[in-house]
Amino acid sequence: MRKICVITGSRAEYGLLYWLIKELNMSKSLQLQLIVTGSHLRSEYGNTYLQIQDEFNIDKKIDILNFSNDALGVCKSMGVATSEIGKALNDLKPDIVVVLGDRYEIFCAACAALVLGIPIAHIHGGELSAGAIDEAFRHSITKMSHIHFTATKEYAKRVAQLGEDPKFIFNVGGMGIENIKRLKLLNKSKFQSSINFKLNKKNILVTYHPVTTQKDNQNEFKEILKAINELKDTNIIFTKANSDAGGIAINKMIDEYVKTNPNSIAFASLGSLRYLSALKHVDIILGNSSSGLLEAPSMGVATINVGSRQDGRLKALSVIDVKPIKSQILKAIKLAYTPKFQKIVQKKQNPYGNAKPSKAIIKILKNINLKGITIKRFKDII
Repeated sequence: MRKICVITGSRAEYGLLYWLIKELNMSKSLQLQLIVTGSHLRSEYGNTYLQIQDEFNIDKKIDILNFSNDALGVCKSMGVATSEIGKALNDLKPDIVVVLGDRYEIFCAACAALVLGIPIAHIHGGELSAGAIDEAFRHSITKMSHIHFTATKEYAKRVAQLGEDPKFIFNVGGMGIENIKRLKLLNKSKFQSSINFKLNKKNILVTYHPVTTQKDNQNEFKEILKAINELKDTNIIFTKANSDAGGIAINKMIDEYVKTNPNSIAFASLGSLRYLSALKHVDIILGNSSSGLLEAPSMGVATINVGSRQDGRLKALSVIDVKPIKSQILKAIKLAYTPKFQKIVQKKQNPYGNAKPSKAIIKILKNINLKGITIKRFKDII
């Protein structure tokens, strides 16, 4: 059996990979291997590895977050990640390594696989996120990878622009929409019970992560808090920041806000089911998470995208871009509730497609000829 090793380092990326992992686990011709690392293994980020091991066998757990939550700490974590993931891959000897996205631990996994001569399949390449150093990681992973699964034709074209062979670029659609289509989301009553929190007349989901190209993330997040603090008859659900440098400081600000505002609640991780169910029952997702672009449009939810983190990504008409300024955020919230804008939102138009990409990926992983695939030549665009 062809061994396929999937590597996951964060809750968001695992949510996108879930159905692919499930399909691999059920496959009779492919053997799933699973490496779990990054924030999955930390209590401050929800110990999300427990959710994974409830359903799947984890072959290797690799703890890399033993350093300070700043840029130097991330550099140290990257060193450990490259070394330890390399050891794990050397033990498991997979035929293909599958990675998704643009996070630093996934970049490290790709580095290790490349040096070990293991073919790499990369999901969600070719995308832009100019407000984060992750964009450089994403394009670097593309250059190290041998098989590419993109979310749109535009992104497939960009992967080719990076010199990749078009015969190994497959436009399968966005992974986030598959979760919406295949998960049985919680109704309002069950969702409220699951989070032990009652919804209000108006409800907003706030998801904000550090912008890794700047150092004033706390001031930017303060503007969000000042804006939501002026809202009436509105409940706030926070999902906490990821493990990027500066995330812990943002999470402390969330905890302090929740302590003094009973109309709010915070979670280190909601998990895919509760997170998507939250999107189903709130009116707005506010912050800078990619889920506001990838999934929210298909849920009929308005997105207020704050700051530069998602600059360059394709965006639905239901996404409102604003600067991290209180007055602009409040203006965007007011716009999102207008009947005219709600008509746009309810069309549920999403540039990332409506396909079920996991089955398409499985078919390609099963049938692709791996002979000589690691010997790459740059393909110039004529």
